[in-house]
Amino acid sequence: MDNSVNYFEKILQNWEHGVLDYLPKVFLALLVLIAFALLAKFARTASLKFYSKTIRYHLEIAKIISSLIYFFFLLSGVFLALQIIGLEQILTKLLAGAGIIGIIAGFAFKDIASNIFAGLLLKMQHPFQKDDWVLIDDNYGVIMEIGWITTTIRTVPGQEVFVPNQVIYNNTFTNFSTFKKRRVILESGVSYGDDLEHVKAVALDEVKKLDELLPDEDVDFYFTKIGNSTFNFQLRFWIRFSTNNDYQKAMSDIIIRIKKRFEKENITIAYPVTTLDFGVKGGTNLFDKDIKITS
Repeated sequence: MDNSVNYFEKILQNWEHGVLDYLPKVFLALLVLIAFALLAKFARTASLKFYSKTIRYHLEIAKIISSLIYFFFLLSGVFLALQIIGLEQILTKLLAGAGIIGIIAGFAFKDIASNIFAGLLLKMQHPFQKDDWVLIDDNYGVIMEIGWITTTIRTVPGQEVFVPNQVIYNNTFTNFSTFKKRRVILESGVSYGDDLEHVKAVALDEVKKLDELLPDEDVDFYFTKIGNSTFNFQLRFWIRFSTNNDYQKAMSDIIIRIKKRFEKENITIAYPVTTLDFGVKGGTNLFDKDIKITS
């Protein structure tokens, strides 16, 4: 019984000495932790103001940098406080475990990380912005939202398409709204019997009557190919572009004008023609004899 009492008294004494020894360290660790927390908050505010002035068009980047600075000072305070208490070995083991977990998570979430990094590049470079008309991964439509992981497009048929950001940077994409104008290219053909100089003059004259035409830009007309039954041509001109309707209306208007004017000028918009020749060796010309129809 006496041995048990003595053993219990020794345990209490050890606890008493341990608490008395650790109290100043714990108090000092708390002071260090509070000081670093205040320092981290001050550093975040100061860096945010600084980078907001230097990186005016990339506020998201300024916020990310200021957050990294904040966590750096905060984690430094935690590490120093644990060193004062004498628990740095525990922190080292935790960091080692976190590193292993981080490697596993990196393989598991590499696609998400790639999309987030690509989203960061999109917000830095601004290759397109909301309400721009784009062609991305065969999806033609207007930009609805540029997120950190996906970019949302509303296509012409009305569907909402979510494109992963890494897909955008792994392929080429087109922004039709960059220059606020777009080129209309009409391709067609006329028959062999038409005067080509007259065709060119008539087509150019009709283009100049379009309300959508940008008069300061070049209007081009070229014959591009001698087809099986046509002289193919290409008519190109620039229009003001803000939405896809501008392009569709201009294309529709020039088709209507070209058709009406060609009919007026007796110009034939050619179509595929098949010629039958029965006068080959051993054959008979169809028009040398009367055609008889028997029932």
